Order: sequence, then structure tokens, then C-alpha cells
Amino acid sequence: MLLELGPAQGPALLLAHGAGAPMDSPFMEAFSAALADLGGRTLRFEFPYMAARRADGGKRPPDRMPKLEAAFGEAFAEAFRLIGDGPLFIGGKSMGGRVATHLGDSLPAAGVICLGYPFHPPGKPDKLRTAHLADLAVPTLIVQGERDPLGRRDEVEGYALSPSIELIWEPDGDHDLKPRKASGRTHDENVAAAARAAARFMGAIG
Repeated sequence: MLLELGPAQGPALLLAHGAGAPMDSPFMEAFSAALADLGGRTLRFEFPYMAARRADGGKRPPDRMPKLEAAFGEAFAEAFRLIGDGPLFIGGKSMGGRVATHLGDSLPAAGVICLGYPFHPPGKPDKLRTAHLADLAVPTLIVQGERDPLGRRDEVEGYALSPSIELIWEPDGDHDLKPRKASGRTHDENVAAAARAAARFMGAIG
């Protein structure tokens, strides 16, 4: 099932959810609405484990990467049929974006957009998930909170990343791009800025 939001034509983004929240979580809804206001279209889907959670309410861990990749590929084929001739980007929140980067060079996607990339597990900065990012060829945008515990700015700036990757930093943002009140910045402002970055990226590439 694909959940669509935005204009019927123009660049589209197939957006996958993170490990712990579904395709209609508050973050996914807020970002998709902000992108739609800028003329971008999102198509969202759920990985098998999350679809099963929705069906029976049970708690399940994320599927293994091969199953996640297969599900993303199936959703891409469905989205590609829906949008027709317009450019189709892939991406996601956290884990969803990570899966998209694994597929970026193998699917005919216009580019990849990651919202809060999980560069490493929480509290394990030595367990990097960056090896494939060094050679990624597809144009990629990563929008990251400056104090994201899965990849802070001071950590990420030391990683070896492909020149095809553009990094945008959201002021004082955490893994959901949410800043602290003392920063003077709001969550809505950071989400809106992320949507503007995505719309600009999609317009420039598409």
C-alpha cells in the first residue's frame, strides 16, 4: 500500500519510515505535508514487519536488510508505475534512508534523500554504517540534526563520504531534527527547512 500526498505531477519521493514508527507517524506526516506545500509529492509504504504490527498490534523488530531491500524494491516498482514520466527519488527517515542508500546505485532513482541518517547505533560510535557511503554514486542528500546521537556533526565531519553526498545540518536538531527550547529554534522550523532542502534537491536533479 502506498500513501500519497502532494501534487499529481512533478518530482516524487518514495519515502520509507524509520525502525520504530510507521509511515503515518507525526514526523512522516509533517515532512510530507511541508514538501507538498512546496510542490513535492511523497509516496509512503511500510516494510513487512511494520505492516504486521499495524495488522495485529504486536511488537516486532525490523526485518533484516535483504528483506528490507526487497520490500523497498517492490514499493519502488509500484511507485514508478504510478508516477509515469516524472523523476522518482527514494529516501527515508533513519533506517528507511539507510535502506535507500543501499539501493541508490541499483535502482533507476533520480537521487536519494535521507532524514536523520543512522551513521551508527545509539551509544556505539565505533559501529559505523558508512562503508557503502564512500563509493555511493547517485546524488544523495542527507539532512541531519547537529546533535543527532546516531551521528553528530563533529563525528560525521570526520567520516569518508562520497562527493555525491550533500550534508545539510539542522540547528540543534536531534535524530528527529527536534531542537531544544533553549536553542531558540522550533521543531516545525527544522522540519520545514528539511522540506525546503529536499524540494531544492529534487528540483535541481529532477
